[in-house]
Amino acid sequence: MVVFPNCKINLGLHITGKRPDGFHSLETVFYPVALTDMLEIITADAVSFHSTGLTIPGATEGNLCLKAYHLLKKDFPDLPPVQMHLHKNIPMGAGLGGGSADGAFALQLLNNKYKLELSSEQLIAYAAQLGSDCPFFILNQACYATGRGEILQPVSLDLSSWQFVLVNPGIHVNTKWAFEQITPGPSGKNLVSIIQSPVEEWKDSLSNDFEAPIAKAYPAIQEIKDQLYALGASYAAMSGSGSTLFGLFNKKPSPAISEYFKGNVYITS
Repeated sequence: MVVFPNCKINLGLHITGKRPDGFHSLETVFYPVALTDMLEIITADAVSFHSTGLTIPGATEGNLCLKAYHLLKKDFPDLPPVQMHLHKNIPMGAGLGGGSADGAFALQLLNNKYKLELSSEQLIAYAAQLGSDCPFFILNQACYATGRGEILQPVSLDLSSWQFVLVNPGIHVNTKWAFEQITPGPSGKNLVSIIQSPVEEWKDSLSNDFEAPIAKAYPAIQEIKDQLYALGASYAAMSGSGSTLFGLFNKKPSPAISEYFKGNVYITS
């Protein structure tokens, strides 16, 4: 059985407080984007994990797909051994939630393949144990997110007529460092209200708290954002804690845009 975990972007992102558990409280709007990995799971004699495509750093044991399997195995001891094959296409450490998507899709695939009969609410609870972004990918629709990102409220937002241009500059942003650049506090903005306004009006009202300090440290971030606007984007911003930037285009971008960004670009709807 094969599934195609997709990535997400953040439409606005505000760090609103520091929690007693060490995590930060935030508010954002997650939106799914059709840039995908591929995950296959088959029954096997022993549990194994293989990957192709982009190289995944770190020990295999830490991969969220494997963690998803072992998480379910604790509660479903009859879950058979599986072989997992992940083809990695979504850039990692890029603010796109690709690893979180892989883990969440693994939970859903295992649930469906082996008829565990877990509800969406139960899958969300398992996903929250994998990571803060993981629950979003169970719903996988536009959501206003609070808490650590795991408290989700679906919102009405349809960007299917827009073209997404994702530009990954290959800059690794340390997440711990990124949070240290932020002074948490109420944003004073209503993200749900802002995203209901025309996309062309988002430029002056929809912001990401990480963007300014990270662009200061890595000037290429601001340069790419400026270039996206110069090339016709109606809205451009950084996703998550970076370093991927995205632009929303109301018409198909020029094919030359890929050459302009030296190939580190993904165009999708």
